[in-house]
Amino acid sequence: MDLHLHRADYVQVGVTSQKTMKLLPATRGSATQKVVIGDHEGVVLCFGMKKGEAVAVFKTLPGQKIARLELGGILNTPQEKIFVAAGSEIRGFTKRGKQFLSFETNLTESIKAMHISGSDLFLSASYIYSHYCDCKDQHYYLSGDKINDVICLPVERLPHLTPVLACQDRLLRVLQGSDVVFEIEVSGPPTVLALHNGNGGDSGEDVLFGTSDGKLGLVQITAPTPAHKWEIQNEKKRGGILCVDSFDIMGDGVKDLLVGRDDGMVEVYSFNNANEPALRFDQALSESVTSIQGGCVGKDGYDEIVVSTYSGWVTGLTTEPVHKEGGPGEELRLNQETQHKLSCLRSELEQLQLKVTQERERYQQSSQSSQAKSVVPSFSINDKFTLNKDDASYSLILEVQTAIDNVLVQSDVPIDLLDVDKNSAVVSFSSCDAESSDNFLLATYRCQANTTRLELKIRSIEGQYGTLQAYVTPRIQPRTCQVRQYLIKPLSLHQRSHCIDRDRPMNTLTLTGQFSFAEVHSWVVFCLPEVPEKPPAGECVTFYFQNTFLDTQLESTYRKGEGVFKSDNISTISILKDVLSKEATKKKINLNISYEINEMSVKHTLGLIHPKLEYQLLLAKKVQLIDALKELQVHEGNTDFLIPEYRCILEEAERLQEEYKRQPAHLERLYGMITDLFIDKFKFKGTNVKTKVPLLLEILDSYDQNTLIAFFDAA
Repeated sequence: MDLHLHRADYVQVGVTSQKTMKLLPATRGSATQKVVIGDHEGVVLCFGMKKGEAVAVFKTLPGQKIARLELGGILNTPQEKIFVAAGSEIRGFTKRGKQFLSFETNLTESIKAMHISGSDLFLSASYIYSHYCDCKDQHYYLSGDKINDVICLPVERLPHLTPVLACQDRLLRVLQGSDVVFEIEVSGPPTVLALHNGNGGDSGEDVLFGTSDGKLGLVQITAPTPAHKWEIQNEKKRGGILCVDSFDIMGDGVKDLLVGRDDGMVEVYSFNNANEPALRFDQALSESVTSIQGGCVGKDGYDEIVVSTYSGWVTGLTTEPVHKEGGPGEELRLNQETQHKLSCLRSELEQLQLKVTQERERYQQSSQSSQAKSVVPSFSINDKFTLNKDDASYSLILEVQTAIDNVLVQSDVPIDLLDVDKNSAVVSFSSCDAESSDNFLLATYRCQANTTRLELKIRSIEGQYGTLQAYVTPRIQPRTCQVRQYLIKPLSLHQRSHCIDRDRPMNTLTLTGQFSFAEVHSWVVFCLPEVPEKPPAGECVTFYFQNTFLDTQLESTYRKGEGVFKSDNISTISILKDVLSKEATKKKINLNISYEINEMSVKHTLGLIHPKLEYQLLLAKKVQLIDALKELQVHEGNTDFLIPEYRCILEEAERLQEEYKRQPAHLERLYGMITDLFIDKFKFKGTNVKTKVPLLLEILDSYDQNTLIAFFDAA
């Protein structure tokens, strides 16, 4: 059965955060449901649809930014009380808009996530989890990394409260009271949690999770050995998952999975006989989907998926057909409805145009008066700078509540800009003089009309660190610009992992000195991505990392007065040694540095580089042959005379050229890594071999793995 959904835009509110829109349960007198949504202006709006138009049930006054909105009520009754989190306060409203609760939690950080179950309230700020019962403090937990979401297994189905935290360090932490009972490793940083089927599935213990790198999975929270039931990989390279809901949109009696992503993709997964999810529908919206719900809003009898977007649009994807079949009377009624809608839209447009003219005149008068103060229009930017494991590149996503005019990207370190298929902006590069201006990159992206979301891809070089800046200018008057800064760290291509391979040949760097635990932690934060800014609890901590480009690994263990770093790549150890020494010197701390170099690690790293280098050399060779083979094809009229290998190159010419274009300077990067490895190997022996680099590059141009290893051994 195919699913056909049609888009209908209902209302637009202010900018919205993740999980701030819900559908109220249908009442006896009405088959359609009301929508309630909270925005960054602090306004809670509840509305229903009547004759194709949104009619407000209630609307609150502006206040603090609303970070979360949840429904609650007495257990096993319709959940129709509305709770919102704003700052460190929880407010409660009835479905008619009467405020019945104002609870100041006294949390030191703003609330980021919330879950409600009966009289139990589960909250999390950046690192703090708190549990309240009837607004009285019950339990508290300080997490080692940022908490992205919180949920509790259904209290009515299980003997005790079981809260689950989704943490940035790729862990789901399962709590009992104030203690972690066990941790579940997941494949990416989890951004959203939801109960399977809305009730925890058959066992009441099934929890869905979505990750920032676009993976979706189901785990059964069974102590002491939780089970991963299934996981959907992000093979289509879509955005991170922001929201999930369960609703039977297919109408087959089984609840389907509704998914909203930060690239605007809405997906529907249905379940086969083996309870494995299969994609049945997807539709792209132009901005990130912050909330998703299944229900009936627009018209009685037609189910739909209701979504809210970053800029505040509430949109329905409805099963109601656009063209209805009916007699002449039905057609006349439809025409009258359409005419009424059009006249309403025209009058609304006229009112808006009049309001814009009045506001523009008022602005002109106020800006020209002698006592005028400069009024810079403010606008919200939703940005994300993340490392992609698949291609060892960084994604920079910039989303603005209004259309983007242009984005200027500036970097004081060498980086490559990679092509992004979804990106329709026109890019132009400005020449840079790195020596005099510290600019290694100046690029301007000019966006097409109505572009509110821009995605860029960059690849950095490990050992080169600094700042990437994005100057975002939207299409608003008067012209204004916001600057966003992103750190390119010394070991920027490393990503946190849960474990490492102990059988690899490892090099060790040991630092000792008069430094505190907080100081050495700040140095590790400076060097490596995905390390929490706050020092973890305890006297000693160990982090594991994997290089996304080469698959080498790093183990970092440190405490007050000592830090031990182990890696199978000498270059990683060399970068750490240089950067940590420089950071300690800034603080005027004397470091005692010792290291153990494993000669086998060099051959091992070259072995990891080998397949990548061989593939890139072959790709470059094939791309060079394409033009000549095409000329031969035109001259001879066919390709029958060519050997199968050359025929294959011609058949795949477009794909090969696309891949080569998508990975600029890939070969140069690999050459650079081998050169660095060669220099670093001998640097630790106290020998300067920079004069031998030209000879090394000659060997690489006529690459043979054994010749290269022999050169490393003989130098």
